[in-house]
Amino acid sequence: MAKLSRNEARIKRHRRIRKKVFGTPERPRLCVFKSNRYIYVQVIDDTNGNTLVAASSLEPELKAKFSGRLNLESAKEVGKLVAERALAKGIKSVVFDRGGYIYHGRVKALADAAREAGLEF
Repeated sequence: MAKLSRNEARIKRHRRIRKKVFGTPERPRLCVFKSNRYIYVQVIDDTNGNTLVAASSLEPELKAKFSGRLNLESAKEVGKLVAERALAKGIKSVVFDRGGYIYHGRVKALADAAREAGLEF
């Protein structure tokens, strides 16, 4: 049997996680995706299939600040930004979906920044 690539293994973990993690209108899912260059986060209501809030390091103010590099600082800023937008829409509590990534480094920095900014999970 052939060995899975890192991304195929991540996708397999993500599918396994998604069987258990589900966002409701009262407690939507905070979903993380990272590419080699950017990090993206969405707050999703899975019951209705709607994205309620989104933020990424691709946004002009963050892209100019970090010049397109994905690092801990940019992940923290994205976490703060998504938390501010969620709180503005009245979302206080979310379910965290790490997207199959290990809870370490940039994913952890994003989650910690979102918690510090007021989101509960």
